[in-house]
This record gives sequence, C-alpha cells and structure tokens, in this order.
Amino acid sequence: MNVPGNLERLRFLVKIVQRESLHLRATDERLFASPLTPERLQSMDSDPAQAEQMDAFVARFARLQDTLGDKLVPALLQALQEPVGAVIDNLDRAERLGWVISADAWIEARRLRNQMIHEYVDDLHVLAGNLQAGHRYVPVLLETAQRLLDEAGRRGWA
Repeated sequence: MNVPGNLERLRFLVKIVQRESLHLRATDERLFASPLTPERLQSMDSDPAQAEQMDAFVARFARLQDTLGDKLVPALLQALQEPVGAVIDNLDRAERLGWVISADAWIEARRLRNQMIHEYVDDLHVLAGNLQAGHRYVPVLLETAQRLLDEAGRRGWA
C-alpha cells in the first residue's frame, strides 16, 4: 500500500472495528443475559431502558456488519492490490483469503440485518426470532472482525 491516505484510512477503520466490536459484544451480552421472548419484548413498551438496549443491539449489529463488509474488506483488498468490486465479489474473495468464514452466511446475516433495521414487526414472535437470529450471528461478526484485524496487524497496517 503506497498511498499514505489509503493507509491512514485503513488504520482508522481498524480502530473503528475494534471499538464497534467491543460495543456489540457488550450490548449483546446485556440484552441476551436472559431469554429474549415475545413476552419480554412486550414489556419493553413500559421499560425504556430495555427498549434502548434492543435498539442499540440492532444498530450496533448493523454498523459492525456495514463497516466490515462495505469498508474494511474493500480497504484490505485495495491494500493488497486485489480487485475491489461488488460486495458479493469482495466477500467471495475475502472467504478465499480466510477472512470471512462463509460469504453465504455473511449474506444471510445481511438479510437479517435488513429485516431488523427496515422492517417494523408487529408480530412479537417474528421480532423475537429475528433478534435471536441476530444474536446467533454475533460470533460470526466478531470472528470476522478479528480475522480482518489480525490480517491488518500482520501486515503492519494496524
């Protein structure tokens, strides 16, 4: 990576991913410390702190996934002078490089992210299911983040 601005951006993204990973992990642990049931979601109408926790989880899940897939993966590919293309192409390349466990799982998590962010679900069973599925994808996001951070560190870009 010869362009100083690119290296500066990559280092900035590494710091952002480190922070976003910590925040998502903490929110996930708090929100899912007890089972997230439709009944618990119903009680959030009268418990603003829990409602904010749920909103924080959704926002942090989405933010980390966006930062990783839309920003850090392309920045690392560019630093390696690899072709940067559409998100799916970048994810396929990242999977071959061992940075992403599965491009298909990543796309599924992206679909789930879109459901959690853009769909206001009236059915609390569906909402609870989506949130629980998001919770199950948190380790995938965090492991992917760590793999990308490790790659940047090995190359002296962190």
